[in-house]
Amino acid sequence: MRIALAQISTGPDPEANLELIRARTAEAARAGARLAVFPEAAMACFGTPLAEAAEPLDGPWAAEVRRIAEAEGVAVVAGMFTPGEGGRVANTLLAAGPGVHAGYDKIHLYDAFGYTESSAVAAGSRPVAIDLDGVRIGLATCYDVRFPELFRAYADLGAHAVLLAASWGAGPGKLEQWRLLTRARALDATLWVAAVDQADPEAAGVRVPDPAAPTGIGHSALIGPDGTVREELGAGPGLLVADIDPDEVRRVRDALPVLANRRPDALAPPTAG
Repeated sequence: MRIALAQISTGPDPEANLELIRARTAEAARAGARLAVFPEAAMACFGTPLAEAAEPLDGPWAAEVRRIAEAEGVAVVAGMFTPGEGGRVANTLLAAGPGVHAGYDKIHLYDAFGYTESSAVAAGSRPVAIDLDGVRIGLATCYDVRFPELFRAYADLGAHAVLLAASWGAGPGKLEQWRLLTRARALDATLWVAAVDQADPEAAGVRVPDPAAPTGIGHSALIGPDGTVREELGAGPGLLVADIDPDEVRRVRDALPVLANRRPDALAPPTAG
C-alpha cells in the first residue's frame, strides 16, 4: 500500500492549516497514495489556546478534512483537538476518508522536558486501529513512541503498521532520540512505523506563537518491521511517498519471533507470602 507522509508546519489558524492539508492530500493522490498522514497538531500548532480551537469529530474542521479526503479518494489521518473533560481538550488523531472514520485520543501526555501537556489536555484510554485495503494500521501520537507496550498492543491487535503523528520538541539530543525511538518501536513490535513530524518552523519560514512549545523538528521517516529506515525527510516541509508491504511483517516475524517468544509469566511481579 502506498502512503504519503506530509511534513508541514502549521500555524494557529485552523482554516489556513486546512489549505495545507488540501494541497498535500491532492499531491499525495497524484502520487498514487491511498493514505496521507499529517502531523500532530495539524489543526493548530502548540502554543495557541487549544480549547478555543477544539471541535468535535463531527464538527466543521473534521468535516472539511473528510470532504478533502473523499474528493481525492485518499484516506487522511491528521492531528486535531477535540473537547475534553474539565475544560481540557483531547489530543486527537482524526482518520477520515472513503470507508474510514475514527478518532484516537493520545494516551501518553508530554509531561517531560519542562512541558506539561496534561495541564491543557486529557489523556485517552484505548488504542485505535483502522483497516484500509486489507492493511490494519494502529494510531499513535508523539510521546506515545516512548512506550513500547502500546506498539506491542497494536501488534497483538493484528496491525501491520503504526502511524505516529508528532509535533516533536526541539532540544539537545532530541533528533537522535526521535530516530532511535521510532526504529526501536518498529523492531520490538516487528511492524512498519510511519513517523510524520511537524517540519522545523525555522526551516519552513514559519513564525510560531510560543518558541518554547513543541512545534516539530522534521525528519519524518518510514521504518520497516526490521527496524531499518527506508526513507527520511530533512528538517523542512516535504512529502515522503513510499510503499509498505504487509507481507514483510510476516517474513520478519518468522525470522525474529520476539512477539511469540515473550514470557509475560516470568515478568509478573512476585506474589507476597
